[in-house]
Amino acid sequence: MIINALLIGTVLLLAYTNGANDNFKGVATLYGSASTTYRKALIWATLATLAGGLLSIVLAHGLIETFSGTGLVDTTAFTPDMLAAISAAAAVTIFLATNLGMPTSTTHALTGALVGVGLVASPAGIHWDTLLTKFAQPLLLSPILAIGAAAIIYLFLHQLRRTMGIRGQTCVCIGREAPAPVTIMADGTALVSMSNGETPMTVSIDETNRCVERYDGQYFGVNAQTAVDVAHWISSGAVCFARAVNDTPKIAALLLASGAGLAHGNTSSVLMLVTAAVVIGGLVQSRKVAETMSLNITQLNTGQGLTANLVTAALVLGASHFGVPVSTTHVSCGSLFGISAVNGRRNWSTISGILFTWVTTLPVGLALGMLFYWMFK
Repeated sequence: MIINALLIGTVLLLAYTNGANDNFKGVATLYGSASTTYRKALIWATLATLAGGLLSIVLAHGLIETFSGTGLVDTTAFTPDMLAAISAAAAVTIFLATNLGMPTSTTHALTGALVGVGLVASPAGIHWDTLLTKFAQPLLLSPILAIGAAAIIYLFLHQLRRTMGIRGQTCVCIGREAPAPVTIMADGTALVSMSNGETPMTVSIDETNRCVERYDGQYFGVNAQTAVDVAHWISSGAVCFARAVNDTPKIAALLLASGAGLAHGNTSSVLMLVTAAVVIGGLVQSRKVAETMSLNITQLNTGQGLTANLVTAALVLGASHFGVPVSTTHVSCGSLFGISAVNGRRNWSTISGILFTWVTTLPVGLALGMLFYWMFK
């Protein structure tokens, strides 16, 4: 009874940390392109995540089989204490990354934990060929595909937009809406003088890189900006939905593999419980990762955000359909990396921090898996 309760608790903790780290990834482009506020983006992400988690009940049984250990580790070796160690190790790994504000992969953390526990419990039972072909290859290839697809598709859509006569509008960007005297400097820069001693602000005219870029033009009688905004919101919801479809079964598999307690013959209830924990985690603890992905990787306009979301949703949903364990984090961040390569605006410090987190996630999960299995056993 105690180990079953521990297993349930660690699985729900993993679901919570997954939501905290992952829930905002689909709507990061909405917030980053100033299309909406953090709160509204979070609400939209929560609704889409809830829908995806519930639909995973009927769509993603292939991933349940994959992450219950079938093919990677001999299932005869699995016991509740092993499963509890796996979920605890993955949960702590994701929790550490979340508190650092770094987006990381639940898939990587789970894979590392699976291998770590397997090395202690049954080293001969690990199928290394399966690890390389069914797990490692998709995890390594998915961000590369996302980077290339996002860059190519955005360049194509950018040229298509210009061909259709839709142009980015120019605007005047100012930090505060308040009457203030303006001083024109020798180099033509305008300085806003502040009577209360505050630091003067500059006024600039640009291609709206410093404020919200809007699209001017119509196609088939529809305003270009309205069409992009609608598609952007839909694509953001699709990414959150796809992530939930892909991730919920991975987490639920740990509880379902035990075949005991509330998991016995009750797949739908377990998936619903995991979905609830994911949603709560996203509502409570998304902020740090949201700031990193939305604001610190690259500057975005709505068209770039839409492109990144379309690529992410297509790759993740396709992977879910075929039971391939790709990382939504790698795909969504890879799409943003691809956009940054095209628009020339990138924060190398943030990008290198994310890449370092990705490299260390699997070995940290592996080490913690070994530690927790020793403790629980």
